[in-house]
Amino acid sequence: MLLSYRLMAAAGLLLATGISSALGDTTLRFVPQADLKNTDPVWTTADVTKTHAFMIYDQLFALDENGQVHPQMVERHTVSEDGLAYTFTLREGLKWHDGSPVTAEDCVASIRRWGERDTMGQKLMALTSSLDVIGDRIFRLRLSRPYGLVLESFAKFSSNALFIMKAEFAANTDAYTQIKSNIGSGPFRMVEAEWVPGNKVVYVRNDDYVPREEPASWFAGGKVARVDRVEWLYIPDAATAIAALKRGEVDYIEKPETDLIPLIARDPNIVVETIPLVYQGWLQINHLHPPFDDPRARRALLYMVHQEDYVRAIIGDPQYFRTYCGAIFLCGTPYESEVGAEALRANDPERARALLAEAGYAGEPIVVMDPTDFPVLHIAALVTAQKLRKIGVNVNLQAMDWSTLTSRRAERKSPSEGGWHIFHTWWTSGSLTRPVSHPGVSGACEKAWFGWPCDEEMQHLSSAWALEPDAAERKRIALALQERVYEVVPYVPYGQWRRPLAYRKALRGLLITPTAVLWNVEK
Repeated sequence: MLLSYRLMAAAGLLLATGISSALGDTTLRFVPQADLKNTDPVWTTADVTKTHAFMIYDQLFALDENGQVHPQMVERHTVSEDGLAYTFTLREGLKWHDGSPVTAEDCVASIRRWGERDTMGQKLMALTSSLDVIGDRIFRLRLSRPYGLVLESFAKFSSNALFIMKAEFAANTDAYTQIKSNIGSGPFRMVEAEWVPGNKVVYVRNDDYVPREEPASWFAGGKVARVDRVEWLYIPDAATAIAALKRGEVDYIEKPETDLIPLIARDPNIVVETIPLVYQGWLQINHLHPPFDDPRARRALLYMVHQEDYVRAIIGDPQYFRTYCGAIFLCGTPYESEVGAEALRANDPERARALLAEAGYAGEPIVVMDPTDFPVLHIAALVTAQKLRKIGVNVNLQAMDWSTLTSRRAERKSPSEGGWHIFHTWWTSGSLTRPVSHPGVSGACEKAWFGWPCDEEMQHLSSAWALEPDAAERKRIALALQERVYEVVPYVPYGQWRRPLAYRKALRGLLITPTAVLWNVEK
């Protein structure tokens, strides 16, 4: 009944999206998971912004499908015998979209700004003695001690990935202020005159881009733009997007809703694949304001959350989710563990109610931000609101779109003055399988991710892991860190799942990557 209703609604909504099947085959039509509103991949970790960044920017190094690091913008690099000095030379012919050359100065400015926000970047910059321009195409990084994750830090694809931006913007804009320019050096150029937030983003092939000669593999190799034009069509209604895919009016849906997959699974013109990534849902908590500035209130949320309720509601199809996972570094990984997860396993609302009372909660409104245009996170917010009410919380569920939420979550003011207590998001296995890149285990206070957890022991353990060469000792540190996470409760994991993607069979060369990339694909 639900599917029939959604399909009927879709028929009436297709006209409003502005989709036209009369476009030529040199136009690729892509349905992103969310509306693009913020375009700076340092200022925000939103997946849609990162996907945009892969369209217009480039990386110094990149990861292939086997997780191996390869040079991308870099032509060659050397490392000194003592492992302290890295010298990088850029490829010839790199140009910004305005025609000016990409320089070492751009790289240095971009690294410094990225290193202010990104978890791996912060670790790297803490070990950096100097970062200097040596020539137009050459720059040098000097470390205070050897560190084996330099190239891997530069090559990461998860947020915040290191994208090289123009020095005139990166050097003059702090990491907590958005850069508004979309001048990149990547395989596509954004056509800002055709950008209609809430509807469409347009990109065209960058004819000045010189791809590497190696075959494309995930984010590495030759980034060859094989279509003239890419249109991102934001279609918030999931059934409308599915109907458009079936009719050939769009070519690729980044994250179709799992309950609609049966409508296209047997369509001979459509391919459904599982994204090579694991997602962990986060109930993100603001540590700055009562009651959640008290760890007892944050622990109450551990007892409140029952993961199976969340994943069944938001994903539905059991083939895509686990009913429970207490591993901070994800189940199915080398650091899978239940250490410290007793409260999350307990499913004890009465204990949650008691802890809130101990923390001094007396019925004040708790602001839960609800992104109504983002089905997975909207449903998660509704589940949490229901569970909070059951333990006696006065819930103020505030509806907004996802783009607004990604802006408002940066607000540190009190919830009564436009701030927040709770929002929901997810992170992927690209970031979460080890401490050095996991934003949720940072206790870096004002430099931590939104929610701003502040804990010296979490900081010490994550740094110790990054510098430890022995695998067994690294595992010991990771488990100690997980135990500390469950004491501090920077966030609450509300489930682990996978997601499908769907595209028209007429597409050739589509790279099935953790973050959607649109080079190499043709029609």
